[in-house]
Amino acid sequence: MNELSKESVTFLEVGEEGAGQRIDNFLIRHLKGVPKSHVYRILRSGEVRVNSGRVQASHRLAIGDRIRVPPIRLAEREAGDAPAAPLELPVLHEDEHILAVDKPAGLAVHGGSGIAHGVIERLRAARPQAKFLELVHRLDRETSGVLLLAKKRSALTAMHEDLRERAMDKRYLAAVAGRFRDEKR
Repeated sequence: MNELSKESVTFLEVGEEGAGQRIDNFLIRHLKGVPKSHVYRILRSGEVRVNSGRVQASHRLAIGDRIRVPPIRLAEREAGDAPAAPLELPVLHEDEHILAVDKPAGLAVHGGSGIAHGVIERLRAARPQAKFLELVHRLDRETSGVLLLAKKRSALTAMHEDLRERAMDKRYLAAVAGRFRDEKR
């Protein structure tokens, strides 16, 4: 995949990691720092083309699709807008499709709401060679536990389907100290 240029038209070829993904989500992932509103504007105006044709934001991509991305002007980074610091967490399992890590309490899984960078941004920074790395699910900031990440788009969609169909077994355990009033058995 080509690197995106801010000053000229860029062409991207869809690989396995983008197959089946909506064009809007694909662009949001590849146009880091570009506001979503701008991504949707260039889609609506027809500046983005897939295989030389106009597409809607809901268009699903296929392997080998050629995407034309218009020149994009990005605002300069502010001094406090530093890139994500790499983070390594204990790996519980890893294969070519998934990564399972032990997320400690107090660490947000993604940036937002006053958090500059979460686990996903920091793991991507620690694994720049990874072509695809996405959260399968989230855990609350104050929750510790196993966090699953997909290393391939096909794995992400399969695990999301399993979660929707309740084919995946999820269990939550709580450790509690002290006594409860009106204890129920």
